[in-house]
Amino acid sequence: MMRSTASIVGMDGTEIGTANLLGGPNGLLIRIEIAPGGLVPGWHGLHLHAVGDCSDVGTFKASGGHVGMVAGGHGLLNPKGPEGGDIPNIWAGADGAAGYEAYTTLAEMAELVDEDGSAILIHESEDDHMTQPIGGAGARVACGVIK
Repeated sequence: MMRSTASIVGMDGTEIGTANLLGGPNGLLIRIEIAPGGLVPGWHGLHLHAVGDCSDVGTFKASGGHVGMVAGGHGLLNPKGPEGGDIPNIWAGADGAAGYEAYTTLAEMAELVDEDGSAILIHESEDDHMTQPIGGAGARVACGVIK
């Protein structure tokens, strides 16, 4: 089984948490821990992005689009989707900390650790899993390069 990690940085470039990914025979197990104060309390969209680059702190656009991006196909509930980078939302408690574990069959470790890598992105608002292009999740507020 392949394992990867990501140090997740916030809008100012400091580490707010970590992600651990474990590749299984038919998908990927993702576990995330965010430290207190790391996120604004509430739901946040969470996606796997196609490029392993979080160097443009504050916007995180260098991470590109979602893994397996399909025009009009974003969203776990979308009949034209979902995309490989679509995963369930993450909840941050009143203290801004979050613990998360999800399994996805939409992505595999090999495609995440390819030549240009990949990243895990947290958005400012929740993803409704339907609206295009990113489920109304808003700006990117945290990013971690998957290594």
